[in-house]
Amino acid sequence: MTQTPRSPTSLPPEPVSLRQAFWFWLKLGFISFGGPAGQISIMHHELVEQRRWISERRFLHALNYCMVLPGPEAQQLVTYIGWLMHKRWGGVVAGALFVLPSLLILIGLSWIYLAFGELPLVAGLFYGIKPAVTAIVVQAAHRIGSKALKNNVLWAIAAASFVAIFALNLPFPLIVGAAALVGYVGGRWSPHTFQIGGGHGASHTSSGPALIDDHTPTPEHARFSWRGLAHVGVVGAVLWAVPMGVLCAVFGWEHTFTQMAWFFTKAALLTFGGAYAVLPYVYQGAVERFGWVTPTHMMDGLALGETTPGPLIMVVAFVAFVGGYLKALLGPESLFAAGALAACLVTWFTFLPSFIFILAGGPLVESTHRNLSFTAPLTAITAAVVGVILNLALFFGYHLLWPEGFASEATQAFASCRWEAALCAGFDWRSALIATGAAVALFKYKRSVMQVIGVCALVGLAVKTMPL
Repeated sequence: MTQTPRSPTSLPPEPVSLRQAFWFWLKLGFISFGGPAGQISIMHHELVEQRRWISERRFLHALNYCMVLPGPEAQQLVTYIGWLMHKRWGGVVAGALFVLPSLLILIGLSWIYLAFGELPLVAGLFYGIKPAVTAIVVQAAHRIGSKALKNNVLWAIAAASFVAIFALNLPFPLIVGAAALVGYVGGRWSPHTFQIGGGHGASHTSSGPALIDDHTPTPEHARFSWRGLAHVGVVGAVLWAVPMGVLCAVFGWEHTFTQMAWFFTKAALLTFGGAYAVLPYVYQGAVERFGWVTPTHMMDGLALGETTPGPLIMVVAFVAFVGGYLKALLGPESLFAAGALAACLVTWFTFLPSFIFILAGGPLVESTHRNLSFTAPLTAITAAVVGVILNLALFFGYHLLWPEGFASEATQAFASCRWEAALCAGFDWRSALIATGAAVALFKYKRSVMQVIGVCALVGLAVKTMPL
């Protein structure tokens, strides 16, 4: 009697060495386009469906933990999976390779932007890209919301979060903390309302056994110990304190390099909800408080972030480069060096806490992947993030459609309740048309982010070279 061969997907994949993982993480660093939503989608396809390095449930549990952390969730997720597979060095390698290609690319593009940004070609391309970026942010809110907001309770959390940040201007940590509290209490009263995975709409279909499956025992290195926690904490503190001490000694506390390092350390620790949620905080500091960049620079930086691989939060490298370059922090003869150094410093201080959070907190998370008291707050936080992203969409929409702000005549029109006149004053209708076209392409025709940005860039170039 012959036996029927087993399907390849019924067998777990072969073990993966750190060297093999290295080349995949490097590849991922170059192909991870589309912002957090796109990057998480790519990782889910590659790691869960194709390579089967980790199961659906374990992937979602790790992702929900990353969502509760301040900082870029996609980069933290890569670090988490790398750590789970190949210990601490695996996490460091995975997380670093997710960032480094983007850093190098953005340094080059930032220089081109500043050196040649006034050229009609470059200005036209950016004119078309910015409306596309606004539509992409709206799509991000829709995509996450359609997957996260599975019931009226989660809708209410998202609405409350939007009101809290848009109307009340409450800080991100307070919003996230309130959502987590609601999730914790709600999970005890109505567990089905806050089920794990609700925040990302993953399918419940199985791709077959994975290297790290639902029931795979926690490896020795992923088990919690006070010694391991202390070791990560001490190393992380040293890696932060040494470069900060050098900056203070060489440049002084009030120098822009030092202030950038301190500000982006706080941004890494105090901003929740991923890249889209951190941008308003960065805007507040970099534009309004320190004056490193202008609102236009922020819009252009986000455009570059959307069109380059790596975490969207890498816009901070653009902000730092522009600030260092324009302020000539190393003298007028070393503009590029000043920008590049600022970008590298900011990247270090922005991402270092993410590595610490994952390597220190990962063992605790691995012990809770079936614990509703832990997962329910994460589901609620995911819902709250939807409201935060919607606020960001409105923020960019305003600066896109009224690039000069409301003129005095618009203010007077508002005061006299002449809404049509107020809205039309200073309104950029060409940007509005491009943004509408981008939204139609994204929502109705399901075109990719890169396709939409590319077409909009060409349209913007045509508009600027052939003004209507």
